[in-house]
Amino acid sequence: MTLNEAIEKLNELEKAAYALGHAQSILYTDGDTVAPKNSWKGRGMALAYLGELTYKQLVNPETGEVLETILQHKEEVPEKTFRQAEEMKESYDDLHVLPMEEFIAWQELTNESSAVWHDAKVRSDWKMFEPYLEKVLAARRRFASLKAPEKPAYDVLVDEYEKGATMEMLDPFFRTLREELAPVIKEVAAREKPVPAFLKNTWPIAQQRVFSEKIMALEGIDPLNCTLGETEHPFTNNTNKWDVRITTHYHEEDPLSSMFSVIHEGGHALYELNTADDLQFTCLAGGSTMGIHESQSRFYENILARSRAFCTPLLKVMREVFPDRMKGVTEEDLYSAINLSKPSLIRTEADELTYPLHVMIRYEIERAMLSGDLAVKDIPGEWNRLYKEVLDVDVPDDRRGCLQDSHWSFGGIGYFPSYALGSAYGVQMLRQMEKTVDVWGSVARGDLSPATAWLTEKIHQYGRLKKPQEILLNAMGGPLDATVYTDYLKKKYSELYSL
Repeated sequence: MTLNEAIEKLNELEKAAYALGHAQSILYTDGDTVAPKNSWKGRGMALAYLGELTYKQLVNPETGEVLETILQHKEEVPEKTFRQAEEMKESYDDLHVLPMEEFIAWQELTNESSAVWHDAKVRSDWKMFEPYLEKVLAARRRFASLKAPEKPAYDVLVDEYEKGATMEMLDPFFRTLREELAPVIKEVAAREKPVPAFLKNTWPIAQQRVFSEKIMALEGIDPLNCTLGETEHPFTNNTNKWDVRITTHYHEEDPLSSMFSVIHEGGHALYELNTADDLQFTCLAGGSTMGIHESQSRFYENILARSRAFCTPLLKVMREVFPDRMKGVTEEDLYSAINLSKPSLIRTEADELTYPLHVMIRYEIERAMLSGDLAVKDIPGEWNRLYKEVLDVDVPDDRRGCLQDSHWSFGGIGYFPSYALGSAYGVQMLRQMEKTVDVWGSVARGDLSPATAWLTEKIHQYGRLKKPQEILLNAMGGPLDATVYTDYLKKKYSELYSL
């Protein structure tokens, strides 16, 4: 096969991969938002067939030859073409080790498992979900053993989400977070502030939907390219930069829950929306790693949206949408309210200070259950024990405990560390951004575009064109340092709670 033939075939592979991925993405989004509850049965058949087509299209001798031909001619092909071949070769290698019937069975399993998880959470019934997680774990262990039998299974899986991450790297990272933050969390808890009176209201869902639209506009999200849906567990999905879907979940008693979900998912969306046009419809479109992706969502959700500067435009919007409920509320009142800190049950609604320890608990449990040191039936007890030990919180039921997250239902074991890594990455990005951008002046004016432009220049535009470590060094100015993150949190909450 000549190099030109290989490049032509690569382009054909990209078109097919995009079309199949597009169909699978829309089916997933539809299933988690507006599809009838029992639609998972028919959707499972469709996903299994699409999965079979995906497998056959990628895993065959001709594709292997195409990719090897391009990879052997690095100096003769454009950077983009070479990186396409590199990225596709990783996918090829991952699928190649797994027999097709197992790959198809995996598509069917996770589709059904996700449907069961939804019901189990509503019923707060771990035993209902237990047999499905057993199957998911067995399948993930099997994949890890086929891909890299010499490595611990968790290292293989976490590397899927954060390239290069290992337990050897994550153990000291989480140890630093716990050692540095646990004393501050304890001090803050001892000085607990009451929930402000203005938040003790009902907030009609219809008005919250209007509020969400205004928040998306404030964040700089174009509604022509990005829509907002509703689901049990908020997520972002996309097929290309002109079709990004974010979701949220409304609670009448708490407008901040949905607001921060919208801003968080909006951060993911901005990453996708600002990836370079010429990377679209290829395997290089979209975020580099989940840790880098989470750095963007948590940058907007926490660093910007929980800042004192953001309270100026936020209060203005809230007064427009909720005039009666926001009467007499000052920017300082709002700043205090959006930064209330108290050990709590739900990760997605945790404050910025306690959040990383929610992630650490999941990291500990994932490692143990994947290695076999923790039986699936014992996960609720271990979950409850760790929440009491680490955050001094009593878990009342499975719904607010081990069933609260959707990740294990779709096989996302190894994903959780990305949230804490992303939070830490974001603070180091902020320190670099502050050197050349008037971050807080522009945010106070309700203009997030200077921050977004900086992030686009350093991160978003590249998609997967650059390798993760190159992107991180470009944006952070150096390697990950967990103490930069913990120092940021300690300083912020020491000032908020006069420690």
